[in-house]
Amino acid sequence: MLLIVGLGNPDAKYKKNRHNIGFLTLDEIADRWSLGPWKARFQGAACGGTIDTDKAPQKVLLLKPGTYYNESGRAVGEAARYFNIPADKIVVFHDELDLAPGKFRLKTGGGHAGNNGLRSIKAHIDGEFRRGRIGIGHPGDKNRVTGYVLSDIPKADQGWAGDLMDAIARSVPLLANEDYDAFQTRVTHLAPAPGKDETDS
Repeated sequence: MLLIVGLGNPDAKYKKNRHNIGFLTLDEIADRWSLGPWKARFQGAACGGTIDTDKAPQKVLLLKPGTYYNESGRAVGEAARYFNIPADKIVVFHDELDLAPGKFRLKTGGGHAGNNGLRSIKAHIDGEFRRGRIGIGHPGDKNRVTGYVLSDIPKADQGWAGDLMDAIARSVPLLANEDYDAFQTRVTHLAPAPGKDETDS
């Protein structure tokens, strides 16, 4: 089983924040692959099912921690222990300040770079998990970061954000098959970052 986690905050007022792009991405995945319904489990909201791939059907569990962003590891750890899911079968989608808006990188392991959600997961999971880093850009001043990530995705960015989340959802069978390089390549091809020549894949 593959555990796919999205980071965000559970209250309705945070729903469209930049910090909640992980939650929004999981909603896209659930909708595209008819997973669900969402149920209260593992200190959060979870849904699961089977995704058809070109190799074999693969079981997936989607999890949106309800513990608030900075304590996400409590929910992830509980789900991983319940299903005995190793770290290398966990993928976490989250907003990334250090990537330009619309850029996407799938990364295995590494530090948390000040992301308290990742810090929390690392404290509750043994081993290295994968991170789906969704670039939101940086406000330019560290003192503005909190207000920036807790602001709604602006109208000017909703086009690339929607395209990128759709591309991730459409490419999930490659993720389920552990074809990680192919997943990265397809997402980038389907949703080129703003300003990138779409013929440059």
